[in-house]
Amino acid sequence: MLETAELPDDVTALKAMLVAAEARNQRKDERIAQLEKLVAAFRQAAFGRRSEKSDPDQFELALEDLETAIAAVHAEEDAEDRAARRSAKPRSTNRGSLPKHLPRIEEIIEPD
Repeated sequence: MLETAELPDDVTALKAMLVAAEARNQRKDERIAQLEKLVAAFRQAAFGRRSEKSDPDQFELALEDLETAIAAVHAEEDAEDRAARRSAKPRSTNRGSLPKHLPRIEEIIEPD
């Protein structure tokens, strides 16, 4: 999830990000519809009419198609996550570097 500080101020860049997000959502919606059709076909084959007369090899083919589609969805999501992580700029941290104009005071505390 993007935070407001990470978003660019340029309107054209924001529009491009919006178009890319919409395209990604469209691909995911299409993939979901395809998977729902596969699940419906599998349910029909397993529990519908004439399920006793179906060839058992057909079930394996349906399962293979379903597993392949699910693996493709996971691979696409992983690729998008990696791309999102790469494009986000890490926050710059300023640990230990104080301005030079501040006075330096060294204090040693001895244990009792």
